[in-house]
Amino acid sequence: MGTQYSWENSQNRKLFSPARSFHQPPNKTLVITTILNEPYMMKVEDENGIRYEGYCVDLIEAIADDLKFQYKIKEVDDGSYGRKNDLGEWNGMIRELIDGKADMAIADLTITYVREEAVDFTMPFMNLGISILFKKPTKKVPKLFSFLSPLSVEVWLYMATAFLGVSLFLFIVARFSAYEWVNPHPCDLEPEELENQFTLLNTLWFTIGCLMCQGCDITPRANSTRMIAVMWWFFTLIMVSSYTANLAAFLTVERLASPIESAEDLAKQTTIPYGCVASGSTQSFFKQESEFPTYKRMWSFMESQRPSVFTDNNLKGVERVKKGNYAFLMESTTIEFIVERNCELTQVGGLLDSKGYGIATPHGSPYRTHMSSAILKLQENGKLHVLKDLWWKKMRLSQKCAKDDATGSSSASELGLANVGGVFLVLICGVFLGCIIVVFEFVWKSRKVPSEERYKKKKIMERNTLYTLLGSRRPVEVERGEACLVNKRSAAIGAFCHVHENVLAEFAVRKG
Repeated sequence: MGTQYSWENSQNRKLFSPARSFHQPPNKTLVITTILNEPYMMKVEDENGIRYEGYCVDLIEAIADDLKFQYKIKEVDDGSYGRKNDLGEWNGMIRELIDGKADMAIADLTITYVREEAVDFTMPFMNLGISILFKKPTKKVPKLFSFLSPLSVEVWLYMATAFLGVSLFLFIVARFSAYEWVNPHPCDLEPEELENQFTLLNTLWFTIGCLMCQGCDITPRANSTRMIAVMWWFFTLIMVSSYTANLAAFLTVERLASPIESAEDLAKQTTIPYGCVASGSTQSFFKQESEFPTYKRMWSFMESQRPSVFTDNNLKGVERVKKGNYAFLMESTTIEFIVERNCELTQVGGLLDSKGYGIATPHGSPYRTHMSSAILKLQENGKLHVLKDLWWKKMRLSQKCAKDDATGSSSASELGLANVGGVFLVLICGVFLGCIIVVFEFVWKSRKVPSEERYKKKKIMERNTLYTLLGSRRPVEVERGEACLVNKRSAAIGAFCHVHENVLAEFAVRKG
């Protein structure tokens, strides 16, 4: 070994400072135990035989290049990370370190308090936490009337109430205001009657025209009605602007319906089972170390489920998630790797805890300090980040998954018929309603033709239909109650024209 500095504390325990150099003992090849788990450690068979590759292989290679030592990799015999049973006995990689079968263990091995009682760990080469792997939520099928979604049902009801209320108040105010009663015939200086344009139907037409931003041929004259109109215009400006701004997001961005968004959501429900690896640190976190009520409730649920929600390894857990209706609790870094290669899967929620992966060595091993120094050096020069980016986002990546934002919605896309189908339905219903109304108007008008014209109803219908479809003009049909009024108006207009002609003639004579 290289030169070391040591001192003794008050309890006569030797504490070692980092060594200046690392020298491998002669004829000594370090044995590294590991466990297969993509992308940390993977076995590859080719024409040259069996070899290992992955993040941990590149990591130990970089450390070996720095510290100048030789090593060989062996897989753990029982395929376990290391768990202590009720008798206090360990299995997996931890057991092999205790028995001296290996000099160190490198894998996605979590640093825990229980494990540190049995072995030593280097400083973490990767920080992570427990998170939830779940099948990506399905896209919600757009509702037929999705164009109504920007505003809640309550807001739509309040708007309808405001429309009817303002229309009624405008009608009443216009009736009481003297300035809204005007002469229908400006040429008649002494009219027998005044006219108010704000009938109930006209008032409804005015307010709906303002609400639809289409305007109207009816304009208020009195200051009182103008004040109501201005306030209604301001109200419609704000509401229409808010609706338009929200409509773009609702129609162009697809919303994803996910039954769970966090660990709290998992704990509150019982329809979606969830679990973790049976002999890993994640199970230990829920079983022994968690004091949070939510996590205790989750552990009770997982322990009571039959069939068991626990899996032998991460791969089986991922396959179970792919089948649907199952959530798998595992390390966040492994979830990141899986999500990059399985576009139907996603990470749900944040981290449940904070921990790290480290290289394990037997108690009192002289290699631990040098390993920690080498890891710190790789971290400072960015080598650890480069390795993670290589194995997570580049190596063995057949396709690139489209990223979803944190709110659970995909990027904007073109609108389909499902998005705007309700608008077409409203248009079609409106057109058909107009056709029905015109039939009633046609029949009603035909019934009011005076009997003096001696047309039978059948003939009237035939003639009106002919004129309506083929002609651009038709004779005027005078209703019973309107005949006298028409005669009076005709006489007045005739008298006015006669007076006008006399004035022009007299003016011409004087000028001549």
